[in-house]
Amino acid sequence: MLKIAGAAAGATVAGTALAARPATAADGAFAHPGMLHTRADLQRMATRVKAGAEPYTAGFTRLTANRHAQSTWTANPQATVYRGSGTPENYVTLYNDIHAAYQNALRWHVTGITAHADTARDILNAWSARLTRLDGSADRFLASGLYGYQFANAAELVRGHDGFELARFQKMMLDVFHPLSEDFLAHHNGSYITNYWANWDLTNIASVLAIGILCDDRAKVDRAVEYFKHGAGMGSVKNAIPVVYADGLAEWVEAGRDQGHALLGVGLMGTICEMAWNQGIDLYGYDDSRFLKGAQYVAKWSLGGDVPYTSNTRKKGAPGIWSGSETASAAAAVDPAMARPIWAMITNHYTKRRGLDAPHLTKIAVRFAPEGGGGDYGPNSGGYDQLGFGTLAFTRPRATAAEATASPTPTAGGSGASPSGGASATPSSSASPLGGKGGDLAATGSSDLPAWTAATGVAALAGGLLLLRRRDRARRDTGE
Repeated sequence: MLKIAGAAAGATVAGTALAARPATAADGAFAHPGMLHTRADLQRMATRVKAGAEPYTAGFTRLTANRHAQSTWTANPQATVYRGSGTPENYVTLYNDIHAAYQNALRWHVTGITAHADTARDILNAWSARLTRLDGSADRFLASGLYGYQFANAAELVRGHDGFELARFQKMMLDVFHPLSEDFLAHHNGSYITNYWANWDLTNIASVLAIGILCDDRAKVDRAVEYFKHGAGMGSVKNAIPVVYADGLAEWVEAGRDQGHALLGVGLMGTICEMAWNQGIDLYGYDDSRFLKGAQYVAKWSLGGDVPYTSNTRKKGAPGIWSGSETASAAAAVDPAMARPIWAMITNHYTKRRGLDAPHLTKIAVRFAPEGGGGDYGPNSGGYDQLGFGTLAFTRPRATAAEATASPTPTAGGSGASPSGGASATPSSSASPLGGKGGDLAATGSSDLPAWTAATGVAALAGGLLLLRRRDRARRDTGE
């Protein structure tokens, strides 16, 4: 794994967070809805928006203004989705349809207007009836991860809606998305374990976890949780956040790479923690709330604050193909105006659910509120890496002392179809509260990053997600 210079790598800070609780999958039935949103979350959004309460109404306004959240959206499903240079890329169609399904489903839960649920259902049904394959360069593993967890979250919101083909959708997720996500976590495209930055692991951990929840598959949930805690790749929590400092901050490894990918990683890890929490698994608090310290670090750094960085060196390439190394010795430059819709969820967990002090998170969450979603952060794929709308979805009242020290306790039951028909936002009566370099490698995973970052006023930094083109070609030629 990474070679860390400095004694700070083993430092811990007592008293900055609650002690970690066991992060094993909760026994019993799965809670549905139970990924990024529980039934209690959806009720809270609907009730607060109907009452005209801020900041919920500001968050809801961002949702209704988004072109993807309109009930007139029509799906454009493909049999094969390609992502990666050198292939007939069409993944733009997929992520736009996913965000339209998610945003319409969320809008339905807030308003009770069934036209939005019907639109979300129709998008998901259209794709499950046609999609059979993800292909492309190594970037196909980004597609399986990013779009796997997002697709599952959209489906979870309409899983009980009339006409939704849940079994067919589950089959698509198990046949098309999960095999690639699992293969990446197990084999990393045949590369050295440190070749791929943390985001690659995190996307696929999120996908395996979300698919496990959607399909009531305990083994997949346990697999994602175990990898988060102990995985060998750069996305497991102690490799993504390798150094804890005495001031309560913890280094985010991709801060030595560039700001955009560090923000992506924080958003993905928060997504994993939130989905696990809603199934009774506390990854937020794992290892003395290591994620809190890493998120605080990235928040401070992204706002232009000074942060320490301990040099690390990672090995790149693949056995028998090419090998090299890369050293990151300082945190990269940042643009304090760069926004991603990741902060409300994380901040509300630590400061409201857990009652902890998180000043840097609080500051950056306020700075970029109200959060939008896919389509609000640039036209390219980087603007669709998170589902977003955190101000609407995750703003919550402060927990009581007893609630703040309680373990997450999901309540199973319900189908996910909560709003009744019509324009009212009345909650369902059945709702129940729920707790490169070299000739064989090239940069990839960021083919449209320059355009996205230019939209936010910052140039994309070089270096990045590495593609094993020769290995891909060899596998295709041999049928592997």
